[in-house]
Amino acid sequence: MASIARKNLFEDIPRFLVAQAGIMFAVSLVTIQIGILNGFTRSTGLLIDQSSADIWVASEDMVHLEVTSPLPLDHMVKARKVEGVQRAEALMIRAALWRSADRRIAPIRLYGFDPKGQLFANWKVAQGELNALSTPYTMVIDKAQLSAIDLKQVGDSGSIGSLPAKLVGLVQDTQSMASSAAVFTSLETANAFSTSGLSSTANIRIQNGEVQVLNNVDAAPARSPSDAPPPAPRKLSLSDSITFILIQAKPGQDLPTLRKRLEAALPGTRTLTRAEMAQQTRDYWEKRTGVGFILGLGAAVGFVVGMVVVSQILYSSVADHIKEYGTLKAMGASDWIIYRVITEQALWMAVLGYLPSMVLCIGLGSWTMAAKGIMILISPMTATGVFCITVVMCVSSAMFAIQKVTKVDPAIVFKA
Repeated sequence: MASIARKNLFEDIPRFLVAQAGIMFAVSLVTIQIGILNGFTRSTGLLIDQSSADIWVASEDMVHLEVTSPLPLDHMVKARKVEGVQRAEALMIRAALWRSADRRIAPIRLYGFDPKGQLFANWKVAQGELNALSTPYTMVIDKAQLSAIDLKQVGDSGSIGSLPAKLVGLVQDTQSMASSAAVFTSLETANAFSTSGLSSTANIRIQNGEVQVLNNVDAAPARSPSDAPPPAPRKLSLSDSITFILIQAKPGQDLPTLRKRLEAALPGTRTLTRAEMAQQTRDYWEKRTGVGFILGLGAAVGFVVGMVVVSQILYSSVADHIKEYGTLKAMGASDWIIYRVITEQALWMAVLGYLPSMVLCIGLGSWTMAAKGIMILISPMTATGVFCITVVMCVSSAMFAIQKVTKVDPAIVFKA
């Protein structure tokens, strides 16, 4: 009976191609929506995943990576003295404004860390070296974000606040899809940038459709990249604020016990493992915002579209071959045999629509990641799940066509 199913499917090539195009559209829509959702949620925790810290120390009211209250630098000094701590490093996260050489501005997210540290910056370096960040007013960014801040290559400059900023390196696979362009600097440089007078959005005015940057009363005038370099940023004091403390435990140290010691020694803080920190950040974006709902809705729409297309094609195919099915019934073929023919036809449509769609989606995901830093994550589990959805979609659609066959009167064969 398989030959009957294939013959019905390939008998009319134009109709077959239209049907497969509809299935490919539906499968691609479902795959891309799920891939974007997976890529989005994964990207929000990329920097956490790539760190090698055993424990993240944060403010007790921390919501996720970019929404938290500051901690005093003094807490890092105290953390280093806690029993069981091998290493402690500070991480500073600030919102700021970037101004390119041609005076265009863009929001950025500053990440200040110790360039010689071991716990945060375990990224793939595409160009340059992280040690170059020891030079004041230098930075590295994800290579996919060059166009976002109007830069073209390593060595280009702009300004952050009223201070110059020079690009000295490029990294990859660090950018969150939920955040502004990430700019990585040393702790001292990040602190200088964030207090230079132009990092707040309060310094922006929109007039006649144009964005203008205003100086604060006490701020230094904005510098251009060609100005003489400013004095080196000051060293951080114990009263300066940081965002997180990254902890590496000593070998063999029990993490739950160490977490209790840290929370007791650092009042107003909470501790999370690297996995817990990443999951809390992802849960926020997936469950407390509308991102998960919107992308899930898009996948549901794709499923419905596919069902409509496949059901229409199969129903039309059954209608065109109604006499043939009547002949089979007149010859004594049971309903189950006919159902198998229609179901197998639906399975062929599912497989032949799924394979090119998945190749297309994987290629699209590779292109968006390389060109725009947008992650469309299609894991083996996602691909398997989409295949199951495609099969369910096509077989469910076949049920509508089967309903027509059940009502076929074998006497139709003898009618003119």
